[in-house]
Amino acid sequence: MAHASVNPLPAANRVQNERWNPSRHISNLYPVKRVCVFCGSSSGDDSAFANAARDLGGVVARRGFGLVYGGGNVGLMGIVADAALAQDGEVIGVIPQALVDKELAHRGVSDLRIVKSMHERKALMADLSDGFIALPGGFGTLDEFCEVLTWAQLGLHRKPCGLLNVEGFYDAFLSQLDRAVKDHFLRPEHRSLVVTERDPGRLLDCLLQFCPPRIHKWIDRDET
Repeated sequence: MAHASVNPLPAANRVQNERWNPSRHISNLYPVKRVCVFCGSSSGDDSAFANAARDLGGVVARRGFGLVYGGGNVGLMGIVADAALAQDGEVIGVIPQALVDKELAHRGVSDLRIVKSMHERKALMADLSDGFIALPGGFGTLDEFCEVLTWAQLGLHRKPCGLLNVEGFYDAFLSQLDRAVKDHFLRPEHRSLVVTERDPGRLLDCLLQFCPPRIHKWIDRDET
């Protein structure tokens, strides 16, 4: 993977190392330092979605974890980043140059990394993170979440993957996964990779306590 270019911000906008002291919770086999949040570039038409994004960004930062997200300043992306920043949290945004050119980048985040493509964006977000949470969103959110979930299924990582199921937003998706198990397209142990909660704090607790099933590694990272 090509190295991402970094857009440096003034020192005043950065979170100094001594201000960021991650909790040493153990998930899988290693401490969680950063949580990646996938979410919509729209806020949706229900205030519950924005409230959930605000609560999630706040609780991630208050518990001492860094936030990795798509680098945007609009929709749920902007809300979750602003909430973490308001708690003096470390926030890393990863965004393609094409979206920066459209003035969609959040210039107030602790660390804005500008990449060349959407593929590079997803790979870098995954590398920077120790766990993943999807808020409500559209095609992009589902694509990002399903890709890291597939990587877990293939044995490429053992990082927890969670859905914040706000107002039952993901009920139909979860039912589809259950149907896939029923029709033998998905193994039960792979279905168990999806952690689901309706409350941000409880979801974070579940991810920190998650013990992934033993899964045979099908391919190597350079084969993806």
